[in-house]
Amino acid sequence: METKTIKKENMAATVYNNKGLKAGTVELPAGIFGLPWNADLVHQVVVGMQANARTPVAHTKDRGEVRGGGRKPWKQKGTGRARVGSSRSPIWKGGGVTHGPRNDKIYAQKINRKQAQKALLVALSRKFKDNEIIFVDSIGLATPKASEAKKMLTAFTANFAGLNKKKNAATLALATANSAAQKSFANFGNINVEEVRNLNPLSIFSTKYLILENPAAAIEVFAKKQTAKK
Repeated sequence: METKTIKKENMAATVYNNKGLKAGTVELPAGIFGLPWNADLVHQVVVGMQANARTPVAHTKDRGEVRGGGRKPWKQKGTGRARVGSSRSPIWKGGGVTHGPRNDKIYAQKINRKQAQKALLVALSRKFKDNEIIFVDSIGLATPKASEAKKMLTAFTANFAGLNKKKNAATLALATANSAAQKSFANFGNINVEEVRNLNPLSIFSTKYLILENPAAAIEVFAKKQTAKK
């Protein structure tokens, strides 16, 4: 398992404006963006989240649920054929299904809050280490406008070429709810829009980049998760 020494001092990162130009720097706490990689923890949390999101639809009927089969097809002896009690047997055409998918199966898994919080911070640290977090001071969209959203993404492609991906390019994490920004990016199939407070390891790793709006406010949210009562 890959490990990394945690630095006690904080780190710094470049902050961009919505035109892709450098607007300053932000100090990043090592306890949030400098944690060592923990593949086992992240895998356990992500698999648990995927399991909790499952909504089973496929459903097969067993021999007790299919229609018919109440009468014995033929008498037990004297016919020369194998004895059989019901035409709804799984070995008969139209009979029940053995070990088929059932929509009443429960896949949910328990995820401890401490696990989820630590996995989130580990995921942020990995993204930062891989240079896949883009810090933006403000999106700057007061009204829904897809053309302005596209200009912003195009401006960042000079430094972050992966934003050109047709699928799963980036997750845009807004400091607060912003309907204008959400509507502006709604038609972009490669961009997911979330609020910072709703980020989790699954949403972070589902795209190439993580775009954090208002880094100072985002760090406050992450710090609260870090120091939340266990």
